[in-house]
Amino acid sequence: MQTASALDPESFVAANTALQEPPLVPEIHLHLASEVVPLWQATEEALSRMGLPPPFWAFAWAGGQALARYVLDHPGAVAGKRVLDFASGCGIAAIAAAKAGAMRVEASEIDAFALAALRLNSDTNAAGIAATGEDLIGKDGDWEVVLAGDICYERDLAERVFAWLQALSARGATVLIGDPGRNYLPKDGLERMISYAVKTTRELEDSDVRNASVWRVLAD
Repeated sequence: MQTASALDPESFVAANTALQEPPLVPEIHLHLASEVVPLWQATEEALSRMGLPPPFWAFAWAGGQALARYVLDHPGAVAGKRVLDFASGCGIAAIAAAKAGAMRVEASEIDAFALAALRLNSDTNAAGIAATGEDLIGKDGDWEVVLAGDICYERDLAERVFAWLQALSARGATVLIGDPGRNYLPKDGLERMISYAVKTTRELEDSDVRNASVWRVLAD
């Protein structure tokens, strides 16, 4: 595997991923890690020595796949609207929104390698996503729809993000979360829209299939 320090983020992502189709959303093509790519087997310690954070961007997580599937199957949720995909990762939900006819799609990621993956995947799918590295928590870009997949894996982050998402919902935005039952998904303030059985791998999850739901965030 080529080191992060030896390459810029765009080159690193291209060199350490392969083009794949996520099981639940085969319409979208993403540069992801796989069993045949060394990045898949790299430990967090090894990545740290390379100067690379854990590569969450290199996988199509179940919550993001569920969110993307919902958007593609219900294009009216985003068509003609200004959309933000928060903590976009590989960009799967943002790309789905673009394919479903959103007027403008913005996607945020604060990690440089995730941002590079997001831009590469946007270009691969001709999605025209506006990628930003700005930390948007607490801010309001006048989005009409906000998407957030797999954000509830750390308590403090989940609480901060959910409070912000509820505020956006209160001022009129449609806010959708994709989640496969992470520990810190709030118990209240959510309406389940739909659930999907998402094929995954035991290298990433604790089962071969995760039940992932799309939730609408209710105003506080």
